[in-house]
Amino acid sequence: MDTDMENPERLTRAHVVPFGVFMVFLILLQVADTFFGWDHPKAPWWQQDVAQWIYPLQSIAVLGLLVYYWKSYAFNWSVKWTLVGAVFGAVGIGFWLLPTTLYDAWGLTGETEGWMKWLGIAKRDDGFDPGMFESSTAYWASLSMRFLRAAVVVALVEEIFWRGFVMRFCMDWEGDYWKQSFGRAHWKSYLIVTGLFMAAHAPVDWAGAFVYGSLTYLLCVWSKNLGACVVMHAVANFLMGAYAMAYGKYGLW
Repeated sequence: MDTDMENPERLTRAHVVPFGVFMVFLILLQVADTFFGWDHPKAPWWQQDVAQWIYPLQSIAVLGLLVYYWKSYAFNWSVKWTLVGAVFGAVGIGFWLLPTTLYDAWGLTGETEGWMKWLGIAKRDDGFDPGMFESSTAYWASLSMRFLRAAVVVALVEEIFWRGFVMRFCMDWEGDYWKQSFGRAHWKSYLIVTGLFMAAHAPVDWAGAFVYGSLTYLLCVWSKNLGACVVMHAVANFLMGAYAMAYGKYGLW
């Protein structure tokens, strides 16, 4: 009987299905917001911000799939690459946060235009805010689930998909792409993966996503280590969440 790492069809499912389900929940979020969302102080919490219940459901469902397929992933964890990944994560998210930091430092107000808009220089204060809950228990439960989603679920599912699957697939989609070595450097995989990674984010994040995606690609081809990419993403998202909560930049996540 083939092991998980020797079964191409299972490998593909393991790398694609969790990300696919993750994206389905994002579509569900838009549908739920259209039919149930009510931005009004008197609205119940589940209508004021539908993401407060869609995201936890998304996290639980995707985590379950990741656990189910866990033996199909080759993370190759190591102390060296964990530390390098953490450094890359801090540097990468620094570039991502720079535009909104400059917005405050330059004393800007309102919407930006032109090159500032394209670089993502914006206030970024409208988004996830656990302060909508009066109960401290609900507040911390909401915040904990958001950090779990950002630093664990997103870090795993996106790196498994982008670096573990798409980088291989775009190199040989008509053949046995699983024979492509992890982290193989090629302009094609760089342009496709980085471009798709940018497209998966809002336009305000494109500049940050380009720099961050390029750094992740560099780490991937340098380390040949999926675990390092996951650590980079986890550290970056954790720091982004901490920054968002510290400075009221709720629109970042």
